[in-house]
Amino acid sequence: MAYKVAIVSGKGGTGKTTVAVNLFSAIDEKWTKNVQLVDCDVEEPNDLLFFRNTNVESHEVVNQPVPEINTEKCTFCKKCEEYCEFNAISIIPSVNYAVVDPNLCHSCGACLHACKFDAIAEVDHTIGEITHYRTENGARLVEGSLRIGSPMQTRIIKDLKSSIGVEEGIVIFDAPPGTSCPVVETVSEADFVILVTEPTPFGLYDLQLTVDLMKEMKKPFGLVINKAGLGDLEVYKYLKEENIELLAEIPFDKEYAVQYAKGQLLTNIPPLIEQEYLKLAIYLKNRMKND
Repeated sequence: MAYKVAIVSGKGGTGKTTVAVNLFSAIDEKWTKNVQLVDCDVEEPNDLLFFRNTNVESHEVVNQPVPEINTEKCTFCKKCEEYCEFNAISIIPSVNYAVVDPNLCHSCGACLHACKFDAIAEVDHTIGEITHYRTENGARLVEGSLRIGSPMQTRIIKDLKSSIGVEEGIVIFDAPPGTSCPVVETVSEADFVILVTEPTPFGLYDLQLTVDLMKEMKKPFGLVINKAGLGDLEVYKYLKEENIELLAEIPFDKEYAVQYAKGQLLTNIPPLIEQEYLKLAIYLKNRMKND
């Protein structure tokens, strides 16, 4: 069974993807080729941007069953509209109008239960896609991409996780930012969670929310501080108070930030930064043996 690690941050811009991509690369180069990086930030996946010469292994469309109303059978009683918790159904009896908005529908099936006239049937509606890649080193990268306008992040993430299989090795989930349902879905099957923060008041506030979520989900976790050397020391005080393990400190480096902006994150890594990622990879290797 694969060992699953989720990389999570309470806010965007802390360096979650930076950590995920570099950790994946460090494990691939120094430890094992049997590693997968899964980009679960399906609204804006960008892990692929940092890898050159990738090959597509497979591609699939993700569909969601969405109700469709047959107006010839419909009596326009509005029962389905009343049952719908997401306001996805609009019924106007005076003009025989009955429509389901696929962008609001959550495929809960309530309207099917409500209709007693067999006027509703489900049809497939495309909400996104999943693509499997091989990097030039042979490691695997999997990306989920949500169709613009769709609210169904969790559905894509569920299918994305199901597509990777359960073979031996290590799987890294690059989670969406925040603490909402897509993050919960990403973390739900993780064996260990790496939280990423920055030493700023905003970073600390969102870290506290994320820590509360991990405790509620009963997930083991540790912390990586990115952009170390900037901001203040309040995050370190919080770690000591909460007895949270500090796994690595990635020092702030202006030139390295420039490389990130150019999509060259994995080239010419400063030795101090590379050392921290290797330390993090070794930590996970030892943890896998003990779990």
